[in-house]
Amino acid sequence: MLIRFKKSYEKIAMGLLSFMPECKEVRKLQDIINDYEVKENWHLFLWKEEDILGTIGVRTEGRKAYIQHVSVSPSHRNLGIGKKMIQSISSQFEKDYEVLPDEVTETFVEKCHHERPSSKV
Repeated sequence: MLIRFKKSYEKIAMGLLSFMPECKEVRKLQDIINDYEVKENWHLFLWKEEDILGTIGVRTEGRKAYIQHVSVSPSHRNLGIGKKMIQSISSQFEKDYEVLPDEVTETFVEKCHHERPSSKV
C-alpha cells in the first residue's frame, strides 16, 4: 500500500532512492528529499507491506503527472512491487492528470505496462 512521505521516513526514503543509479551521492539525495518536502508539485510515496519496501516520486506539471523516481529494496526486487507502485500511483493520479514516466523512469514504466501477468502452475 502507498503511504505519503513524512519527515520521519526521511532516512528510509533516502536509502531506497540511493539504489537508483543517478542518486548515489548523499548531497544529491538530500536535495531530492528537500525538493519533495518543499515543492508542492512534488509528491513522494513509500510502498509498505509488512515493512517499507519501495518508494515512488511524482512531479505534477499542469495536467500531467510525471513518475520521476521508482526504487525497490534489492532484496524485494522481481516480486512485482515496482509494478504495484506504478499501478497505485496511476489510479491515484489518473482522475486529474495524465500519468507519464519521465526520461529516467521511462524504460521501467513501459516494461511494467507491457508485462504479462505470470501464470502459476
